Amino acid sequence: MNYTKYILLIILSTTLVACGAYSFTGASIPPGTETYQVNYFENTSLLIEPGLERDFKLALEDLIQNQTNLTLVPSKGDLIYEGEITDYRISPTTATSENTAAQNRLTINVKLRFFNTKKEEDDLEQSFSFFYDYPASGVLTGSLKTTAHDEIFERITQDIFNATLAKW
Repeated sequence: MNYTKYILLIILSTTLVACGAYSFTGASIPPGTETYQVNYFENTSLLIEPGLERDFKLALEDLIQNQTNLTLVPSKGDLIYEGEITDYRISPTTATSENTAAQNRLTINVKLRFFNTKKEEDDLEQSFSFFYDYPASGVLTGSLKTTAHDEIFERITQDIFNATLAKW
């Protein structure tokens, strides 16, 4: 009977410790990591979309803020994200029988450099890309452009999160 209390105590302690490292987002954050910073992502693409770099930076900051308990800092972060927007391209994807575009595709490519000051073997340099298709009759302005950017940013930032913190 006396051993049962100790066994239950050990099982309970082990369970609580194991649950402490679990995250519903799948993030695997090294112990002692408390802060992150997102540096400027320069837009080096041939086609420049004003404000794109700011919007991308904010989207990445928001995603990390919403999926972790890390604190955003302007400098000396434990995790550092930086890079460039290397491609912003609109191209036709399908043609009609009259050899005109039936659909266009906006593609954004981001080159990321990630530094983990607590666990340098996790440092990463990788490119991420995603696209948004829209009717050729549509003009990429206003709400269509906002929707396209939002969908592309959602996918790229989630891919960056998975590669740097979820290790997927």
